[in-house]
Amino acid sequence: MNRIFLDVHALQTVPPSNINRDDTGAPKTAVYGGVSRARVSSQAWKRATRTYFADERLLDPSELGVRTKKVVELLADKITALDASLSRDTALTLADETIKAAGLKTEVPKRKADAAKDSEATPAPEAKYLVFLSARQLDGLARLAVEGAPDIKAFCKDKAAKDRIKEIADSRHSVDIALFGRMVADAADYNVDAAVQVAHAISVHRVENESDYYTAVDDKNTDDETGAGMIGTVDFNSATLYRYAALGVHQLAATLGEGLREDEPRTEPVRRAVEAFVHSFVASLPTGKINTFGHHTLPDAVIVKLRTTRPVSYVAAFEEPVRGDQGGHVREASDRLAAFVPDIERAYGDHESTLTWVLRVGPNTLKLADLGTETDTLTDLVAAVGQAVAERLEQPA
Repeated sequence: MNRIFLDVHALQTVPPSNINRDDTGAPKTAVYGGVSRARVSSQAWKRATRTYFADERLLDPSELGVRTKKVVELLADKITALDASLSRDTALTLADETIKAAGLKTEVPKRKADAAKDSEATPAPEAKYLVFLSARQLDGLARLAVEGAPDIKAFCKDKAAKDRIKEIADSRHSVDIALFGRMVADAADYNVDAAVQVAHAISVHRVENESDYYTAVDDKNTDDETGAGMIGTVDFNSATLYRYAALGVHQLAATLGEGLREDEPRTEPVRRAVEAFVHSFVASLPTGKINTFGHHTLPDAVIVKLRTTRPVSYVAAFEEPVRGDQGGHVREASDRLAAFVPDIERAYGDHESTLTWVLRVGPNTLKLADLGTETDTLTDLVAAVGQAVAERLEQPA
């Protein structure tokens, strides 16, 4: 299969906020171009992107996975749904033995063991690490567990049965597993390389964190009781962020395999996955301290490129920080990109095989319109990208 990469670039302004905290509770920062920048980690935006799939119902639940330590309880629920005659304790035993037969380690956490002493309930084991399984993998494991229910330990010791369990746990991956990958430290055979790489978002300009001093009043205070019931501080900053992600469409297609549904062409699940990712990455927002700051914004501009050459970030356009001497950073940031992108694409790009789309808002981003095909809405952008990806996948290698 030909190499196909999708680059997604976005400029997004966020007001005073604390989207992604460090270990001291302050907004994360980074030094780039010799000055301090606001930073939102790749992990924070990947999590926001992944949860957006489900929250906005961009993909059917059968196409998604679950990442949890509580995989035994989750599988037990699937088992009892298949066979309601099985007790909860039996289902937990079946699930635990099946998970262990797959080569994953489980244990009963001390907190659950202590709680079980008082309640006399059977504590549910948990995986020793986060386990990422697709809905179809969980369904398949549940069916095997029910099949082996008469003597689950003997069933799981049988080599043929154990091979089936391992095959199910490592096939028919969900879209989010294919996109973001899966790592199991002590069972490397289950590792899945991520098709998506997400950069840490950084501000295009210098940023210094600030601190807000706040008080809370006790509602039951009388007139004689003055002063606050609580005082504290919270750190924040505001920034115009440059965001970037690269998606290896060819790798996504290879991981998804022949398709998520039996009755559809191979290109269809890839198209749906690409559309869901572009939509989610653009529209999602990490929710750190969102009740405190209400930082609900969307990108001022989005540039998407479909290419056969290697992925290219445009962050170097902001190595020299935008100064915003006229008040605001979006216009200069957009102008910088409008000048930088043609230069780097002329030097390193392949004009014959590269497609570009632009989605922008307001007059400050006007110069970006010349970079590619302008779309009016996010829906139009997503549809255009999905169609182009499907057409590329259908071309002979």
